[in-house]
Order: sequence, then structure tokens, then C-alpha cells
Amino acid sequence: MQLGMVGLGKMGGNMAERLRRAGHEVVGYDRSSPKRDVDSLPGLVEALSAPRVVWVMVPSGEPTRATVKELSELLSPGDVVIEGGNSKYTDDQVHDVLFREKGLGYIDAGVSGGVWGLENGYALMVGGSTDDVAKVQPIFDALKPPAPQDESGQEMPGAGFVHAGPVGAGHFSKMVHNGIEYAMMQAYGEGYELLAAVDLIEDVPGVVASWTQGTVIRSWLLDLLVRALDEDPTLEKIRGYAEDSGEGRWTVEQAIENAVPMPTIAASLFARFSSRQDDSPTMKAVAALRNQFGGHAVQAVRAQEAEKPA
Repeated sequence: MQLGMVGLGKMGGNMAERLRRAGHEVVGYDRSSPKRDVDSLPGLVEALSAPRVVWVMVPSGEPTRATVKELSELLSPGDVVIEGGNSKYTDDQVHDVLFREKGLGYIDAGVSGGVWGLENGYALMVGGSTDDVAKVQPIFDALKPPAPQDESGQEMPGAGFVHAGPVGAGHFSKMVHNGIEYAMMQAYGEGYELLAAVDLIEDVPGVVASWTQGTVIRSWLLDLLVRALDEDPTLEKIRGYAEDSGEGRWTVEQAIENAVPMPTIAASLFARFSSRQDDSPTMKAVAALRNQFGGHAVQAVRAQEAEKPA
């Protein structure tokens, strides 16, 4: 099957390579990558045979919105666009209206797998019409991980791929997936910190590694923490600063809107905000209050810190 891939970064480039290994023809475009096959979006559309399929794998937000809008003006009725970035599901619903007015198909695809997806495959959560998904199913089949087999050797359905519902359902599913990921990483991080804080534990990396087999908390994330500790046993080369890409915030927003309690995911999101503060204004206020009502000692700002420019 022929596919146009817009965006050849760490994810898009590896996805294009995995598809080529599976026998599909991929025409790639990226504004800056030397691996591109064409020099423009019009050139990409021209290089593809109708009905065209184009996968958009660029940063979420305005870059994605601008790319999708331009494609809507370049493509012909019957063509399909798959939007695979970490977009908010409400953007997909806006794009779907635009595409339907022009006779174009639109699919949103939540993609998980990171830099390991080239070899291991990508978990795919897609939203769109049944007809549009069926048109591009060979692409999804090539990207997803190999299906596990039952005792008789038959492939078990569902693993690594789901048609979650109409347009928007794919990115909504990926949003919740990433919210859960936030909470899992936070729990592993807190456990690591406690192990490292006590003198009783002499081999912190070894304890974490021991959890990867036979325990109920084993996971791929835990395997990656073991890998990180193997490279840097005390994580001294890494600053404790964690960004959030948006999905955690959107998950909590939807929890509020739908009155679904999510204390763990919400706490993990707020912990990321805390990681960006060298000196917490909240805790300054707490210290001042303790001093005011109880006379508790406060720590003064060191002279060199007080002299820092604002």
C-alpha cells in the first residue's frame, strides 16, 4: 500500500521505516529532514496515486492544525488523512467537519511506542468511520506489534490496536493512556526516592531490577527505569524537572467535566508542576505561616541567592 508521511522525526521516521520493511511504499516529507523524498506538501500529494492516504506526524497544536488545513485544500474526494500526533480530541472533531464537507476521510490515531516502536511495533488507538479505517487497515496492521498467540497457536485479537469509536475517540483514548502513564511514573519515582533515602538499602538499582520478574508491579516502564539506573545508578546526571505534553492536563479536565474522581492522576500532574520550582512559593507561605502562629524557625535565603537578579 502507498502512504504519504508528513513528519520524519523520531516517531514519524521510524514509522516510515517499519512500513517500508513490511513492503509498503512510503513517500516522506519533512520541512528539515534530509530523509525527505519530496520538498513540499503539494509535491507529496502529487507523488501519491489516488485515492491517497497521508499520515500526519508533526508536533501537536498549531503545526498540526496548519498541516491538516493545507492538506484539506490539496487532496481530492476519497483521500484519507490519518492524524497521529498528540492532539486534543476536540481538534479532531473540528477537522472532521472540514474534511467531510470536501468529501475527504479523517482518522485520528493515538500512537504509543516511542523510540522502541520501530522494532517492537506501535500500540494504536484510532477514531474514524468504519469505512475509512478499513481503507487503511493494512497500514495499521504493519505498525502494530505482533499479535500474541493462544495455546493453539492462533493469533489473539485486539492486542496493540483498537478502533475505539468515531473521530476523536483515538486521541481521547491516548489522552487517558498518558494520564495513567503519568501516575505510574510518579509511583515508580516515589518508590525509588524512598529506597535511596534510607541507609538500610545498599543496592537501590538491584532492588528495582528485582521487581521486574514475578511481581505485580512489573511493566515496561519499570524495565526502562532499570535501564536508566544501569546507566546512572544515582540519577545524578539528570535534573529533577519534568515537562508535561498536555495529555495529563486534558485527562484531568475531562475528569472534572464528567465528575470522575482521578486523585492519583491529578496528583502526578501537579507533581510535575512542582518539579519546575527551584524554591516553591507555596512552601514559602507555609513556612511563614508556621513561624507566625507557632514561632517555628524559618530558613533565611542565603546571601548569594538573595543577590540573584530577578
